Parts: sequence; structure tokens; C-alpha cells
Amino acid sequence: MTAALLEGSDAMAEAAVRAGCRFFAGYPMTPFTGLLEHMAEKLPPLGGACVNAESEIEAVNMTWGALAGGARAATGSVGQGLSLMQEAFSEIANAELPLVAWNMARGQSDYFQATRGGGHGDYRHIVLAPMTVAEAVEHVGLAFDLADRWSHPVLIMGDYVLGHTWATVELPEPADLSDRPVFGVDGAGASRGASRTVTYLPLDKLTSERVTFEELYAARAGKLAGIAAAEARLESEGTEDAEVVVVAFGTLAFAARHAVRALQAAGVSIGWARPITLWPFPDAALRAACRDARTVVVVENNAGQMIEDVRLSLGDRIPIRSAGGISQDHDGFGMGDLNRPREIERRLAQTIAEIEESR
Repeated sequence: MTAALLEGSDAMAEAAVRAGCRFFAGYPMTPFTGLLEHMAEKLPPLGGACVNAESEIEAVNMTWGALAGGARAATGSVGQGLSLMQEAFSEIANAELPLVAWNMARGQSDYFQATRGGGHGDYRHIVLAPMTVAEAVEHVGLAFDLADRWSHPVLIMGDYVLGHTWATVELPEPADLSDRPVFGVDGAGASRGASRTVTYLPLDKLTSERVTFEELYAARAGKLAGIAAAEARLESEGTEDAEVVVVAFGTLAFAARHAVRALQAAGVSIGWARPITLWPFPDAALRAACRDARTVVVVENNAGQMIEDVRLSLGDRIPIRSAGGISQDHDGFGMGDLNRPREIERRLAQTIAEIEESR
């Protein structure tokens, strides 16, 4: 491990190349641009390639080609750019390729896009939502490993805060990929009519034998169920016996944790929980964290998106309130008042007072 003081975009790019990423493509849009610039700087000296594509559509399809050739490859954008990638995302998922993608989002209004997707079929992405730059470095390596383990796309949810915050991080040693599964098409077996294929069509990937669409989609659905059972992650703090549990995700969860700790110091019975994976959503762990709560309060920078998954997880046993909302700066990067711990503390105190008055 190597300690370094880096800006978030630089730290994530360094983690990616140390994880073995050797192809990256994207189109510059703030706050994704910083990640693209750092990948363009780091990949060529390592024999890799970074392409400033004509658009996000070209970027994701170039990355699909690199994945088909067996490379650890990644792409990304902001939510607007990822909207153009949705068709390719769904087909890459059905082709079972280990794509890693970033959404360096403008606020948190892309939660539905990340967890539901806008492509076709029953696909889902594994979605990681790091809270700090240091955790983002860990999540980059985890994302590539999960993508390989499940032969499935993984999305990292970042934002302006994550990309532009400077922090001291522990950089991992370069990954040993000697035992990495083989994903690429190499022509092996072509003379026998059994070459490896990379396709979203109903063909066996190793033998090219045709299967039915029903068999194909049933196998993909079974894999998603396996991912959901194995990869859900949640962190919680102070939820034991807490009357109120605050749920938040991403960098906003970091500010929310500060607000919760301040309220705890003032004697409020309150705890904090955050989904680390937005999909699979950590239903069981969240139910356990909220077991003793009388109220759950969701804080997110949007009109109300993750709160739907919280309601699906907890049902109607516990009242669920929102203390979040749309909070933007004049540039639309999601850097409004809600990002400040004191504003979250104020909103939580107001919400708790309203709850007490209604009892």
C-alpha cells in the first residue's frame, strides 16, 4: 500500500490502473471530465489506451469491444451521458461482460437510472456508492473484481464532491491478474465450429451452440438472484435502541453522519445507516438496523427516489419520512445547502419535532 494526497478523480483513476484497467473511453462532461483526463494521462505509459470519444454512445461501444478482446475496460459519464449508453448497458449485461462504469453524477437524481436502468430487458447493474475518496479507491478495485466474479457490469456512483475533494488515500498494490477468468474472443476452436462468442443473442458463449431465449433469460435472472443474495452491503452506526434512524447514501451520507453525531451529542436518540450497494439494495440489513426505530428519516438530494426502496424494504411497520429534497447550486452540480452537515442537522431536528407533535 502507498499513501498519497490526491484529488478524488486522480485517486480513482490511479486505483483503476492499479486494478489492471487498460482501456477507458468517455466524452468530457463535468464532473466526469477529471476522471477522463487522469485516465488519459495514466494509461498510455502502461501500454493502455484512453479514447476521448465523439459521444457517449461511441465510448460505451468502444469499451464493449475492449471487453470482448479480454481487457479490463471501463467507461463513464454524468447521468445525462449515461442516458445515451443504456441500450449498450443492457446488451453488455446480457452478453455477460465485466464492464465497470462511473456515473460522476450531478447531485443524486440519477438513483432511479442507476438502480432501474433505462435499457431493455431484465438487466440490473451492481451499483456501489462510495461515501469518501478513500472508500472510492477501495470500491474501484472491488468493482473490477465483482465484474469479473459475476461476469456482469458494475456501476460506481460518484459526484462533484467525490471527484474534486482532496484526501490522503492508501493506494493498493497492482493487481495480480494471472488467475483472472478469460472473457475475450480469441478464435480458439474456430476450426471445429466451437469458437468463443461474445453476444447478447441466445448462443452458448463457449461453444456457440444455440439456446432458446427462454433459457438465456432464465439463466440471467438466476444470476441476478445470486448477486442479490451475495453482494448487498450496508453500514450503520448507533442504530441499537435508537428511536430515529437516518438513511442516506453516497457523499451525502458523510454529511448526514456528522449531523447525526451532533444530534446524538445533544441527547437525541438517533442512528444512521447507509446502503453501500444501491443494487442489490441491502433490505435485510436495513430491516435489522431499523428494528428498534419508531421512525425512519431518508435524506437524499432529489425529489424522493431511494425512499421508495426504503419503503419496499421496511413496509408499513415503521413510519418513513423525508428530510431531503432538491438542493442545487447555480451550475446544477448538486452542491446546494443540503450538502452541509448543519443544514441536515436543522432539517432532522425539524422533522423530529414534527414527529413528536403528531404523536
